[in-house]
Amino acid sequence: MTDAAGYLAGLALLVGAGFALVGAIGVLRFPDALTRMHAASKAGALGSGFCLAAVALHGGAFDVATRAIAAIVFFLVTAPISAHLVARATLKAGYPAILGHDAMATNREDFPANEPSPGEDKAGG
Repeated sequence: MTDAAGYLAGLALLVGAGFALVGAIGVLRFPDALTRMHAASKAGALGSGFCLAAVALHGGAFDVATRAIAAIVFFLVTAPISAHLVARATLKAGYPAILGHDAMATNREDFPANEPSPGEDKAGG
């Protein structure tokens, strides 16, 4: 392994650890389940991707790099899908979203779209 590959692997590892740290802080600091899920899935996928890129650079062997690249592709494909499923399950379970309204509730029977708030009457006022 050359010095340049070692330095790039170290840099990729630091960047990956930084993304993982930012994702962990986001999970602790964000106010609702949807934003926490977003922080965990996006920063976690990028953090693990950079760490696996460091493994591919540092490993030096073709089989190690191939497995690391395959794992990066797997993370980048499955993280958005799992985040979407967790968000749907969170909304179906009834957790409130701070977003102001439920965008999925407009045309669905299982999400009541136009329920009044606790302080409102049925006429909307």
